Amino acid sequence: MILSTYIARRFLWAYAQVLGTFWAIMMLIDMVEQLRRFSGRGIGTAGALHLAAMNTPASLYRILPLITILAAITLFLSLARSSELVVIRAAGRSALRFLVAPVLMALMIGGLTIAVFNPLVAATQKEYDRLWAAAADGASSTLSLADSGLWLRQGTEDGQTVIRAARANSDGTELFGVTFILFGADSLAAERVEADSARLIPGAWALTGAKRWDMSGANPEREAVILPADATLASNLTAAGIRDSFGEPSAVPFWGLPAYIAGLERAGFSARAHRVWYQMELAQPLLLAAMVLIAAGFTMRHARFGKTGVYVLLAILGGFFIFFLRNFAQVLGNNGQIPIIFAAWAAPVAAALLALGLLLHLEDG
Repeated sequence: MILSTYIARRFLWAYAQVLGTFWAIMMLIDMVEQLRRFSGRGIGTAGALHLAAMNTPASLYRILPLITILAAITLFLSLARSSELVVIRAAGRSALRFLVAPVLMALMIGGLTIAVFNPLVAATQKEYDRLWAAAADGASSTLSLADSGLWLRQGTEDGQTVIRAARANSDGTELFGVTFILFGADSLAAERVEADSARLIPGAWALTGAKRWDMSGANPEREAVILPADATLASNLTAAGIRDSFGEPSAVPFWGLPAYIAGLERAGFSARAHRVWYQMELAQPLLLAAMVLIAAGFTMRHARFGKTGVYVLLAILGGFFIFFLRNFAQVLGNNGQIPIIFAAWAAPVAAALLALGLLLHLEDG
């Protein structure tokens, strides 16, 4: 028990060192990029540092598997160079029993990652998007889902338009049971338009069964008019812009994903990408544990055997291969070419089994 605690503590210290190093490097690179991007908009060092601080957690979260394998390599190399690994093996501790502590720590880190770090990353990413939009001074369009339906906002220099629809088609280019509320430059409601359906065409919404109210009049209902069948309403939205308004699935906190997926499907959108991401998050602890096993298979050996650099390189290449295989499976899963469960769990399960096979082979040898 004392030995397992010692190994677990060494692994957590190595993990903290690698994580801190990557955080500092990525923070510096991101701050320089923010200064370059917004140099003409009066963003100083403090503003760039704030933007970088909000953006860096999401970047770190994406490479956690690679950080894990580097931390495991650091642990095994340090134990080998101090001959602690030889002493542990000489005491009769098998390789698999020795690995219980770091694997359990990797599983624990994976669980804390999806339970705590994931919501934190989602919050900081939303704050970064808000700060970036404010600094860029661009017209914005955002989308949100609620029990009452789908909500969109389109903005131009003339004012904002809030759109509510009971449901939509799969890509959001056709809305049903839709209401448009147009706000003027003074931020007051100027017009209200209701339609049975609205179809997005280049530069406008094509309305069907529409009625318009002038909200600035004394009696909007008496002055309301029925719009012709070919009526349109100007819009700067595009199909790609509406899809982008959903943001990345990673922008939704893990604990809110089931409700968000249900809201997407209730509004008529495809939630496949979010379902794939949800399963990938559930598989995250297994992936981190597999990275520890891969590192052990190549680097848990005595330093006097030589070729340490070659084995470290092989371990890193193995980690990169699993990392990119997982991302490739995610793309295939999002496109519907492979089942969701296979896209999320195939790479972690395969990596764990292959690494265990390698360790058993080395142990028997």
